[in-house]
Amino acid sequence: MKFLEEQIIKHGKIISKDIVKVDSFLNHQLDPYILDTISDSFVKKFSHLEPTKILTIEASGIAIAMLMGVKMGIPVIFAKKKKPSTMTESFYYSEVFSYTKKEKNGIVVSKEFLNNDDKVLIVDDFLAMGAASFGLIDIVKQSQGEVVGIGIAVEKGFQQGGKILREKGYNLHSLAIIEKIEDERIYFRDN
Repeated sequence: MKFLEEQIIKHGKIISKDIVKVDSFLNHQLDPYILDTISDSFVKKFSHLEPTKILTIEASGIAIAMLMGVKMGIPVIFAKKKKPSTMTESFYYSEVFSYTKKEKNGIVVSKEFLNNDDKVLIVDDFLAMGAASFGLIDIVKQSQGEVVGIGIAVEKGFQQGGKILREKGYNLHSLAIIEKIEDERIYFRDN
């Protein structure tokens, strides 16, 4: 999606050869127009699969998922990174390692909201090594639901997450794939 690539170039900040900071529009301060455009692209790509739920993880994927949920008329579930004291019913649990924060988190989803007849669309802001996606896939598998697609706003193509998910047969669609960061410039993969 050229639009998102343009926003990354315009607003993103290169931190290192592995990190582009997009917190001015995607994962700290939110630009409603950019997020609306991202959600439109995912709705067009995945609507024909007739998902029954959208699943994301706290916190950055929630805004995109919510816009999609409104447009598709389906519920949005977000995996919580800490089990709240109010979650007294049974839940699905998986562990996810954050490469950005260098820590492992347990994620939980109440069994009340995800079950075996759900067709689940997973959505997130970033994909690097794939830990968050695999944690969400694990939760869907525990529910005996079906993952019908995975929508990622920005994929780090130079890391292995996208490659592994595609090799495993998942219907992965990334809007912008960063091929490399070199000489203070971001290079995108042709989609």
